[in-house]
Amino acid sequence: MTADIIDGKAFAAGVRARIADQVAQLKAEQGITPGLAVVLVGEDPASEVYVAHKHKATVEVGMASFEHKLPADTPEEELFALIDKLNADPKVHGILCQFPVPEQLDERRTVARIDPAKDVDGLSVTNAGRLSTGLDALVSCTPLGCLMLLRDRLGKLEGLEAVVIGRSNLFGKPMAQLLLRDNCTVTIAHSRTKDLAEVCRRADILVAAVGRAEMVKGDWVKPGGTVIDVGITRVPHPDKPGKTKLLGDVDFESASDVAGAITPVPGGVGPMTIACLLANTLTACCRIHGLPESEGLTA
Repeated sequence: MTADIIDGKAFAAGVRARIADQVAQLKAEQGITPGLAVVLVGEDPASEVYVAHKHKATVEVGMASFEHKLPADTPEEELFALIDKLNADPKVHGILCQFPVPEQLDERRTVARIDPAKDVDGLSVTNAGRLSTGLDALVSCTPLGCLMLLRDRLGKLEGLEAVVIGRSNLFGKPMAQLLLRDNCTVTIAHSRTKDLAEVCRRADILVAAVGRAEMVKGDWVKPGGTVIDVGITRVPHPDKPGKTKLLGDVDFESASDVAGAITPVPGGVGPMTIACLLANTLTACCRIHGLPESEGLTA
């Protein structure tokens, strides 16, 4: 069996196009422009690249982009004052603080300062609690993107057995909650799970998010199952000295001989993250203004 490749790049492009249409409609009919504010503290090179990509994507779909760059030595009270200002700004519907932040700042306290209605990263305790209790919530972008890919591939997920490898607050736990909401039977596996390979072999849906390159082998995969690889590890390139390559948590070559469908790394889950950040900003805007939400762009 050769697995179908789930093209996250193409799917994300379609999501962004739908968002652009919805944004244009909001502007024309309501006079409202969804706005995303991104806060960057310090000069971490990777973070600067991510922020630039987010700004570009935000502008391309017609949203307002507000960038705030603060020095690395910014004290907590100054960061919080900026967040308070953004919380109160009616032009801002989504707020994201780019992590990691310098050591004098606390990520949990920073997330807690953001209005949950504008927490488009879906990291607040309020949004996590709302998700776990079945209420409307802004959901962490990468799990939301994975859910969209699964729904597109499989249609209704009801009754399927899903295994999520990884229990992080950022991904594993919200991913499991989303699958539960779609009526899957869900197992969260992790480093302490006994006979992890055998647990994985039960999965109609196998989601790997542990950050260990090629940990999941082909014989861990249920024949015909759907594999979502969230991991990304940069390793030395075997054929190009001085260069690197990206690997997922799944041994793609062996798993693709068994699975029915699989996401590649790169080009699978990654492109969905920014697309879902934009989707969350649109959703937050609609909820703040009491407008109908866009079908297919939320959990």
